[in-house]
Amino acid sequence: MDVFLLIFAATLLVAVLFSALAGRTVLSAAVLFLVVGFVIGSETTGILEFDSSSPEVSAIAEIALFVVLFTDGMKMGWPDLRRAWRLPGRALGWGLPLTLAITAVLAHFLLGLGWAESLLIGAILAPTDPVFAAALVGNMRVPQRLRELLNVESGVNDGLALPFVVVFLAVSSGSDELHLGELGLELLAGTAIGIAVPWIVIKALHTRVFAAAGVFEPIVPIAIGLLVFALSSYTHANLFLGAFAAGVTVATVGHKEREAFEEFGEIISELLKLLALMIFGALLSFKFLGEIAWTGWVFAILALIAARPIALAVSFVGSGLSMREQLAAMWFGPKGFASVVYVLVVVSAGIPSGDLIFHIVALTIALSIIAHSSTDVIVARSFTEPEETPAWQGPPPRL
Repeated sequence: MDVFLLIFAATLLVAVLFSALAGRTVLSAAVLFLVVGFVIGSETTGILEFDSSSPEVSAIAEIALFVVLFTDGMKMGWPDLRRAWRLPGRALGWGLPLTLAITAVLAHFLLGLGWAESLLIGAILAPTDPVFAAALVGNMRVPQRLRELLNVESGVNDGLALPFVVVFLAVSSGSDELHLGELGLELLAGTAIGIAVPWIVIKALHTRVFAAAGVFEPIVPIAIGLLVFALSSYTHANLFLGAFAAGVTVATVGHKEREAFEEFGEIISELLKLLALMIFGALLSFKFLGEIAWTGWVFAILALIAARPIALAVSFVGSGLSMREQLAAMWFGPKGFASVVYVLVVVSAGIPSGDLIFHIVALTIALSIIAHSSTDVIVARSFTEPEETPAWQGPPPRL
């Protein structure tokens, strides 16, 4: 573990030192952590002795996804969603289920999986992650509505895809109706805890009796998150829906608490994402990739270049988006952190087809990280008008 922490710290420092260069080139911190993880994995150099069933992997993934869903939810209070719902609503209401369905059809016919397992793969790969397309989302020359669309969609779709993952996983494992009923109660309990805890705490802080001051202000959301995590674990409620619901509730009723925590929450979330990416990379190897049949590679490629583009093409009919905006949104549906954690949950569940699902999903995520992280700057530059000087070139020389 000491060696792993040393490698993670050194990789993080390299990412920081080259972050400015990465912001204007095809270099990417996500790819860096993925590659370093690949190199130190147990089947490559053996420096890191993790595998997909290691309890450390599951624990890190569970905690990391809880934090990410909590911070993602905090970006999307109900007022924010109402203001910016028109285009993201198309992507989430139509694009998400269509992407899930098209991916499931590809998995069923190319991989020969049953419909429950195919739908499970579709649910795992449906969420998107804007971290791997940062140059596009953060570039001010990219139309605001496109940046807003990708931000809102990616912030919400992790939580929306989660119930489908849990249900299809339960069906794939052979659960009967009683177990599915218990599953429904877990989902409802997680949502209820995620709404009730922050609402009660923040409403109490807005009375004359209680108040958070100074350094304790940004700790309020941390305390809320820890309480939601503890209550959900103790009552066997769904942790992840609890996290997302808690984040949305804080954003809705606690604007002051949201602002105090925002920067700190982003830092912690990104660090945990990079940590999980390195561990995910360590689960891959040349042997691992060689075990995937050619049909699996065809599926992974089509999942990236066909499933989301077709789904969003249908969703954007009559939307008013230009063709360039539509193409950018269709391409930038990177499979990221949530998909990594969801597939690790599937592996830990021990379903019969779990190993095959892990191989296929891991390949798709790895290809997505490489492809999307390496093309975001290029696509962002395409939105720069010819007569303008691109920001990445700096100011024009003085005559």
